[in-house]
Amino acid sequence: MELVNISIPAANQFASHYLQQTKPVIDFFHYNLLNPTLYKDRLNDLSKREFKREELADCIKKYMEPFAYSPQIQESLEKLKHPQSSVVIGGQQAGVLTGPLYTIHKIISIIKLAREQEEKLGSPVVPVFWIAGEDHDFAEVNHVYAETDRKFKKLSLPFALEEKMMISDVPVDQDDMKKWIKKVFQTFGETSFTKEMVSFLNECIEKSSSMVDFFSHIVGRLFHSHGLLMIDSAYPGLRKLELPFNSMLIKDFEEITSSVLNQQKEVGEAGFPKTLEIGSNAVNLFYYEDKERVLLEYDSETKRFIGKNGSISFTKEELLQKVEEKPERISNNVVTRPIMQELLFPTMAFIAGPGEIAYWAELKKAFEQMDMKMPPIVPRLNITLLDRAVESEMEELKMEESKVLRSGTNEEKEAYWNGVKDHRMEELLSETENWLSKQYEMLEKRAGQIDPVLKALTDKNLAFHLSQVEFLKRKTTITIQQKHDVLLEKYDRIERALRPMNAPQERIWNAFYFFNKYGFSLMDQLMDLPYQFDGTHKLIKL
Repeated sequence: MELVNISIPAANQFASHYLQQTKPVIDFFHYNLLNPTLYKDRLNDLSKREFKREELADCIKKYMEPFAYSPQIQESLEKLKHPQSSVVIGGQQAGVLTGPLYTIHKIISIIKLAREQEEKLGSPVVPVFWIAGEDHDFAEVNHVYAETDRKFKKLSLPFALEEKMMISDVPVDQDDMKKWIKKVFQTFGETSFTKEMVSFLNECIEKSSSMVDFFSHIVGRLFHSHGLLMIDSAYPGLRKLELPFNSMLIKDFEEITSSVLNQQKEVGEAGFPKTLEIGSNAVNLFYYEDKERVLLEYDSETKRFIGKNGSISFTKEELLQKVEEKPERISNNVVTRPIMQELLFPTMAFIAGPGEIAYWAELKKAFEQMDMKMPPIVPRLNITLLDRAVESEMEELKMEESKVLRSGTNEEKEAYWNGVKDHRMEELLSETENWLSKQYEMLEKRAGQIDPVLKALTDKNLAFHLSQVEFLKRKTTITIQQKHDVLLEKYDRIERALRPMNAPQERIWNAFYFFNKYGFSLMDQLMDLPYQFDGTHKLIKL
């Protein structure tokens, strides 16, 4: 296994500027990643604040006990209780089979940066993964993509949800899930590791009652030896710890919303589009009732907190009372989740994807409103896995790795196709089309003078002949493609492997495709690589 660092611009323009730490982008954050004393400065800032480390560690322990427990996890929990401890944290939705590869990449990033900084700083730094179980976007987490017949197919779970149910409450039908798993691995293709993979996942299913349970069992077992702590944002024990902070967010909602809007204005003036949709009446909290998340807004005329669907309505005092009685009813949105995370955890660094970097930039003033600084926002490791067979084909076709990672193989494939297709045949067919059109133009005029019905028949006759020429065009193309299929398919295979559906590999492929091919030892090999958080793309040759 070989790690190659490649400089590739981020797809997100804002994230590209952030990777370079250039103005004006860095002005929207509290820390500069190029500062050599960055993490010492952050530790100093954290030392001025108080955190309920003991209660937080106990809460995480109770959450994790059903999913994964190990000496390394126990060590991480003890570290978290230390008064000078900090965490490297990041989060993601609970995608089925862990979702796209970037979820695994994010977890690797969290663990590696925590280890790196603990060694450099000489103080405990704990890796924490925040599972966004309170999220209700089921369509985002209910599928994987798999390659079949040279195309990608979305394999979705065999059920749908109508209400905006938190993913933590989405039940797992164990029999249906096992059948779906079998279908997925049939598409992946059977290998010497398939039985192990299916058995592993079936064991996780049998212990799970919800989508988040299933996710937590998988992630917990994959990373238990690395001391990764996990917590579901919808976990009732965590909601109790959040109670005083949610009350604070309700009381200060107008100031928080105003701060975000002002920050968005500054970001817009710098030439970047806003990423957060927020109105002046936003409360930035959801109320959970009857298994449905309802976004709250404030009606200034009635002075009440209302749901968008009109089904709920509270005075401020009533809402605060609801939070006190049933803290699990209140959950954060994209604005308040980062604030809540900062209030709960002594965050050394937050690991972010490109989209997250862009929306955190709009929160700086909101953090300041809460008398806090945003943590250092560290871009997660961007990783592409390169199979040996695909690497050989790239060498054969003399394809540049960075070019394929940026834009795929279409340009090279088109150049090859232009070199083998029959240009003279194309010319003859085009000439035939033009000749037919001109001849029928004269026929049409003459037919119209004779009878309108004859004119219509002439038009229909032309359409038939042109369709036959078009058929011949297609048949010619298919015949030549079949003659050169072996080489043309190599271009397509490289693209499907590294730039599938014109997107980065990590956004389409699922980790279990690679586990099925290489076994779980692949995970340990990936964890052993010497990553650097330098903004370069990590190409890993398997």
